[in-house]
Amino acid sequence: MIVLFIEDDRMNRRVVRDMLHVADVEMAEAESGEQGLALIDAHDYAAVLVDLRMPHMSGLEVIAAVRARSDAKARVPLIVVTADVARPVRDQCLAAGADEVLFKPVSMDGLFDAIGRVLADRQGDGGMIT
Repeated sequence: MIVLFIEDDRMNRRVVRDMLHVADVEMAEAESGEQGLALIDAHDYAAVLVDLRMPHMSGLEVIAAVRARSDAKARVPLIVVTADVARPVRDQCLAAGADEVLFKPVSMDGLFDAIGRVLADRQGDGGMIT
């Protein structure tokens, strides 16, 4: 299984990559929304983690671009990772099309639980799992 993490902070990517490595989950990395969308065009991912606040293209813009696709990739599970714990932010992300929201600092249990939930949801309704 390969998970994509779109995050502008290299250290945050490293921490999540190390967590996923424990479960033998491979992680592709993008440091911008634009780079992440290009990777989604080129590859299939089991899930996409996306930082909410990034320069040039926000996580909400990435979500909108993915959900606007006309192919099966529009249904890839999207998990927002954010330091903004305000309740309206969570609601805004879910309304935009995110499947789950994780708050930084991300715990290993929280990460695995969120990925497990979104993958189970997609398997249950015929979604794309790679």
